[in-house]
Amino acid sequence: MRPRAKELGKESRAAEEPRGPGSSSHRRHRDPPAPARGRREAPHGTMQDEILLTPWREFPVEDSDPFAPPDEEKWDYILVSNIHEAGSKKEIKRKKFLDELSKKGFTIKKIEDKKLFYGVRAPNHIFRKYQWLLRNPDSRLQKPDDNHEVPVTTRIRIVNFILQNTVTADGEKLHDLMKKKVFEATFPLHEKEEIREFLKEHWARWREIFRQQPIEKIRCYFGEKVALYFAWLGWYTYLLGFAAVAGLVVFVAGITTFHSSQVSKEICEANSTIMCPLCDQKCPFWLLSDTCLYAKVTYMIDNEGTVLFAMFMAIWATVFLELWKRQRATVVTNWDLYRWDEDEEELAMDLINNLQHEPRHYQHSYFRSTILLLLVLLMIAVLIGIAHALVIYRVVATALFTQSSSEFVREQANMLAMVTGAVLHYCTIVIMTKVRGGQRVFPPAFPPPALPSPRASLLQVNRRVALFLCDLEKPRTFSQRENNFTVKIFTFQFFTNFSSLIYVAFFLGRINGHPGNYVRVAGRWRLEECHPSGCITDLFIQMAIIMLLKQTLSNMMEYLVPWVKHQVRRRCRRPKRRRMMLGEEEEAEDPCKRQWLSNYELDEVNIFSLFDEFLEMVIQYSFTTIFVAAFPLAPLLAFCNNLLEIRLDAIKMMRLQRRMVPRKANDIGIWLQVLEAIGILAVIGNGLVIAITSDFIPVQVYKYMYSPCMKGNNTGVDCTTGYINHSLSVFRVQDFEPYTKVPETLPDFVRNEIQECRYRDYRNADDYSYTVQFWHIFAARLAFLILFEHVALCVKLIAAWYVPDVPQSVKNQFLDRKHNDLRKELSMMEYSTEV
Repeated sequence: MRPRAKELGKESRAAEEPRGPGSSSHRRHRDPPAPARGRREAPHGTMQDEILLTPWREFPVEDSDPFAPPDEEKWDYILVSNIHEAGSKKEIKRKKFLDELSKKGFTIKKIEDKKLFYGVRAPNHIFRKYQWLLRNPDSRLQKPDDNHEVPVTTRIRIVNFILQNTVTADGEKLHDLMKKKVFEATFPLHEKEEIREFLKEHWARWREIFRQQPIEKIRCYFGEKVALYFAWLGWYTYLLGFAAVAGLVVFVAGITTFHSSQVSKEICEANSTIMCPLCDQKCPFWLLSDTCLYAKVTYMIDNEGTVLFAMFMAIWATVFLELWKRQRATVVTNWDLYRWDEDEEELAMDLINNLQHEPRHYQHSYFRSTILLLLVLLMIAVLIGIAHALVIYRVVATALFTQSSSEFVREQANMLAMVTGAVLHYCTIVIMTKVRGGQRVFPPAFPPPALPSPRASLLQVNRRVALFLCDLEKPRTFSQRENNFTVKIFTFQFFTNFSSLIYVAFFLGRINGHPGNYVRVAGRWRLEECHPSGCITDLFIQMAIIMLLKQTLSNMMEYLVPWVKHQVRRRCRRPKRRRMMLGEEEEAEDPCKRQWLSNYELDEVNIFSLFDEFLEMVIQYSFTTIFVAAFPLAPLLAFCNNLLEIRLDAIKMMRLQRRMVPRKANDIGIWLQVLEAIGILAVIGNGLVIAITSDFIPVQVYKYMYSPCMKGNNTGVDCTTGYINHSLSVFRVQDFEPYTKVPETLPDFVRNEIQECRYRDYRNADDYSYTVQFWHIFAARLAFLILFEHVALCVKLIAAWYVPDVPQSVKNQFLDRKHNDLRKELSMMEYSTEV
């Protein structure tokens, strides 16, 4: 007969009193024997435990091997506390919580150093109940006494759930005690096991950067949620390589035609075309040929290959998601999790923790949803307002740069305003979207969120607002809360990252008016204009700066901050060796102490740690697809970044951070719907970039309606000849506004000789109204946008239909499994009938 369970009782509380530095204590004690009705006779005369939902104190199962040596004991979780004064409120609260764990059969070990460390280990009957309740629903052949070893990841997940949902006599849970500084930290242990050493040597190494990831071993150590993240990131990076090659080919093709564009040639040769000044006071007239290099760079981006590449990326985004669905189906089928039910598992753990638990029912309120929608729209309006502030900065900066005493600053006023505006946009992104830090904001037990410190709150605006809105919704489960939070935070992050880009792409140079009637900010500073060669280069530079800063500075901080903190902790906590006296023997150190301290010195993780990684990659995916027509190198930058990101995250998780609490999952959750929404936005965004931002449509309209080729007898003439002169309107200098100071003229001209200047628009010279060409181009832009988006969306739908979400091998595997189970059931029925 197996020995009965041992529990920690009230009479052993004295064991918690400190017994000197470095001391440790095991807390156990016995309850009266359980009634015999909880036992049943086994076939061979031995007694076996019957798996029932019995109260904890009546469940007769040994919680650990009594013959295991102390240095080989495994501890599920570690609780860390400061050493409080005897009899203080914090000490009393700590004892009450530990007593509740003792009543549930937990074994607790205390080690005292500069802080108090409590190792907790759950009794085995908890995991046997879990196995019995969540056995394979497709096959009820499993018996209560069919025991299988519980994976370490499952042990940690169940123990974490019980710890988070254990309530003291004062009605407080663990997150309440942590807010009150009763406990400082809680974490599962990185243990010296074979799988961890394998991952450290063959995964968390820079030399493994081009090797396939050991997803199965990652799952065994970190759980399914983390494994699926790395499986998705690896698959995304693999397919991103094809997009990177295509984007590089388009960019190189643009470089090879650097000097062959007729449009850029006309700009470089326009040394007699006088352009209107770019500001009101000290800006001179200038020659169109001064922007020769800028025009050539524009043609590298804005050419016929851009349209094909935008269409390719729309198809790529669809194929990527469809192939990922197939990959995910194969992976989770191998894990036997394809039909896993998260709600069922959560209800099972609730019942295991508390047999009297009642499920929370779904709630919905139209009034609350209306308030929520209004608050979301208000937050979006604030983010758009920040984008408007960046626009105003660029306008004011341009005016100030043009009045500078430096000739270089005056000449490059527009470029400097654009570059500094992009850097300021990046700083805004950091301030609004900073999500590192702020621990325990989203505990699993659904309490109101514990807000970060005031200093941290300034760098987590979007997160705090999203959490507040999630609380208004009152979600039923952790997954529902996480999904709601994901949608809101991504929406806020999207507008934070892309509001300024949307302005540059679709509004810059189109709402600024024209000479003699400019649109002004505060009636003083006029809005920016597009360059005569187009606005797409502005969008290219803006995206290049933001992506480079995000992927270099962010990754450096993401790796260096945990590394520096880890090194500082190690140096500060390194003990000084005491000199031994003659004949004195060194006291043996508890083997657990070194392990617990080394884990405590690692960087803290929280419920947002994996969420942050997903969010970072999804935002990158947005940059890579939505405005890729203006930045063909985006996939290449993302591909190079992700090769480093995979190993960077692996090194962080294995060497610099505490062990994450494993989470079970069979997909990447709501992120898949977010990625599909981004795919649709990519079609719309790229169509708008080509139709509105690019000069592709005006050039085609000119080529087929107004070019020399349409007049006949012009064989050998480039059909775009004369496009630049055709796209520039004429303005009479005498019609400048009174506020505008007529600028100084060019040195090679006499001031009185300049009667007209040119500007980029399609307006009549007499009354400055739109010409017929403007409406032709407008109609062509609208027609192209409709055609492009419908074709791209149809291709996406065809690709989604053509590539099945679930491989046929997976479907056949389930079919064979059902067939075999039904055959077994039928054979058992016939056997019982014959008997």
